[in-house]
Amino acid sequence: MRYIGFMKNNSIKPIKRLSFRDEVYQTLKQAIITLEFQPEERLHDKELAERFGISRTPVREALKRLEDEGLVEAIPGSATRVAPLYIEEAKHSFTVVAALHALATRLAAAALNEKDFKQLVLTNQQLETAIKNGNVLEAIEADEEFHLVFLNRAQNPELIRALAQCISKVHRLEISQFSSAKSLQSVEQHKMIIKACQKKDVTTAASLVEENWLSLGELLTKQTEKGE
Repeated sequence: MRYIGFMKNNSIKPIKRLSFRDEVYQTLKQAIITLEFQPEERLHDKELAERFGISRTPVREALKRLEDEGLVEAIPGSATRVAPLYIEEAKHSFTVVAALHALATRLAAAALNEKDFKQLVLTNQQLETAIKNGNVLEAIEADEEFHLVFLNRAQNPELIRALAQCISKVHRLEISQFSSAKSLQSVEQHKMIIKACQKKDVTTAASLVEENWLSLGELLTKQTEKGE
């Protein structure tokens, strides 16, 4: 938690409180995405507050935010629970994520510089290593870093904000259905994206990025439906 030590007036108090609420929210969100809290697992605000060593209020506020994002469900007359992995919701999320990343690529591809290309190659190598080692969290992080190059170069904060609304459902499905062998196709797709960008072929690059996300979504949702 970060505090602004040089400030002397009372305005620092709500800033501290806001940071604290955010920390509880981010911790619970991460636990849900990484399946530390399993789909449909009950979440009791009293127990969570005791684990955090805090009052129940910030926990309730965090759970409400997570409910608004579709990661938590409040069942009338019962405890709050982690939302199940809804296949239709996941399909819709992948469609939106694919379109937004394609837009970011369209805005950024022609402006990529040498440093950007080095970062794309490096993160794709890290993705391949993580996949081969079966480390799903590192794989997802490397994949995020790859696409973040385009998001940063696009210089459109609204894209990042829009992605934040649905990427959590995508990552939760990725973690639940991770397959090293099948995930390696993303590495090859990334190489094709890099080549298209190097040729300044913006249209092809954007199309490949969209296909990258859509094919991953199709693969993961099919696996979930089959119960693999």
